[in-house]
Amino acid sequence: MSQNFSRKNGKYRVKPCAWGLVFAFLSQTAAAHPHSFISMRSDVITADGHFTALKMRWTMDEITSADLLYDAGNAKPGDEVWKRLAAEVMANVLGQHYFTEVWHNQQKVKFKNRPTEYALAREGHKAVLTFVVPLAEPQPLSGQTYTVSTFDPTYFVDMHYDQQSDISVSGAASCKLVLHTPKPDDKMTAYALSLDKADAPPEDMDLGKQFAQKVVLQCPS
Repeated sequence: MSQNFSRKNGKYRVKPCAWGLVFAFLSQTAAAHPHSFISMRSDVITADGHFTALKMRWTMDEITSADLLYDAGNAKPGDEVWKRLAAEVMANVLGQHYFTEVWHNQQKVKFKNRPTEYALAREGHKAVLTFVVPLAEPQPLSGQTYTVSTFDPTYFVDMHYDQQSDISVSGAASCKLVLHTPKPDDKMTAYALSLDKADAPPEDMDLGKQFAQKVVLQCPS
């Protein structure tokens, strides 16, 4: 596997691919969006009354995982090959701003350009990417509400939480998390299912956002 990124002006840039080429290991028989599936777990990290980071765990489906695990071979956890593969995948995730949006008071919360930690591992026949997304500035929790969404804008990859217990908050027992799953109308669902690998929805359509789950963090005053 070759690296799909370059560095310019101190920042990594995907060249010129989006998420579909990050995981170019998808089934050649897939006919409609999405083509790949990632189940997620997320932990909201807090400290000193502030929202400071997101800790994410993405488990890729077996088809998406296949080439990564082939490249890893029999490498043991911590071997250099795992570090190299993790860097390649993470660079593409960075190129798409972690595929994640955090909103507060109708303003998008910024992230730092680099994760504080990341790793790639094997779990059975699946590859698992873990990483920590630090916020650019700690955000206050008291009396505040935040919305977190993680999605591929093209809906090439279905990124989802299987259940409410896949989201958590650390260090702020009084805060609550609620998972909201959207219900796109029949027309939108039919359109997504009609797309094949050669198709791409209009960029301004933000198709993946129509199917994206929302994690709402609410903290009392």
